[in-house]
Amino acid sequence: MPNGSRRPLVAGNWKMNVAPEAEFVRIVEAARTLAAVEIMVCPPATVLAELASAARGSPLRLGGQDCHAEPSGAFTGDIAAEMLKAAGASAVIVGHSERRTYHKESDADVRAKALAARRAGLTAIVCVGETKAEREGGRALAVVGAQLEGSLPDGASAEDLVLAYEPVWAIGTGLTPTVQDVAEMHGFIRQRLTGRFGVPGQGIRVLYGGSVKPANAAELMGVPDVDGALVGGASLKADEFLAIASVYR
Repeated sequence: MPNGSRRPLVAGNWKMNVAPEAEFVRIVEAARTLAAVEIMVCPPATVLAELASAARGSPLRLGGQDCHAEPSGAFTGDIAAEMLKAAGASAVIVGHSERRTYHKESDADVRAKALAARRAGLTAIVCVGETKAEREGGRALAVVGAQLEGSLPDGASAEDLVLAYEPVWAIGTGLTPTVQDVAEMHGFIRQRLTGRFGVPGQGIRVLYGGSVKPANAAELMGVPDVDGALVGGASLKADEFLAIASVYR
C-alpha cells in the first residue's frame, strides 16, 4: 500500500486527553515490530517529556499538538516549537480544524507556525479540510486549494512537512467521505504539492484523517496518494490504533 518511496505514517492525536500508561506501553512495544510504518503519538504538552523518556530507544516518534510562531516571549499559555523539541518531540500538528475554528487561526497563522516548526527542527503536520457546507456546495477543492496556498511555507520538503487532509465534517462524527472523494482530494493535493515544490513535492506525505478506525483503515489507506492516517479518538486505545497501523504489515 505505500506510495512509491514515501514511508507511511500513522500519527495519533490525543487532543486534550491522556491514554492510560499501559496503553502507551503497548504502542511503544508495537512500534518496534511494525517496521513498514512510522508510528507517532501527539499527546498533550504536559506529558510529552515523560512519554518521550518512556519511548527512548524505540522507533516511536512523539509530536506536539500546536506551537507558537515565536521562539520565546510574553505569550502566556503558549508553547514554542523549540520547547517541544527540547521535550522530545520530532513533529508538531499545526492548523488543525479545531485550532482554526475555536482559536480563529488563519492560513497565515498556520504558515507562521509551520515555519516555526522548521526553525526548531520539527516536522510540521499541516492540516487542511473543508466543512460539510463547503463540501455540499461543491467548493471542497477550492477551499482546500486556498488553505494549501496560504498555509504552506515556501521551500517545503518531506523532511519538514507532512500534510493531513481532514474533512471537518468527518472529525469525531463517525462519518467518512467516499473512497472516490478521498482519491479525488488526495490526488488534487499531490498535484498542488508537485506544482509548487517540484520534485520534493512528490516526497511529501499526505495523511487522511477523520473518523479513521480499524473497520475502514484498510480501504482508506489503500487509496492512491494516501500515505497514512492522522487518528483521533482511536489513538487512545492501543488495540484500535495498532489495528490501523497494522494495515501496513
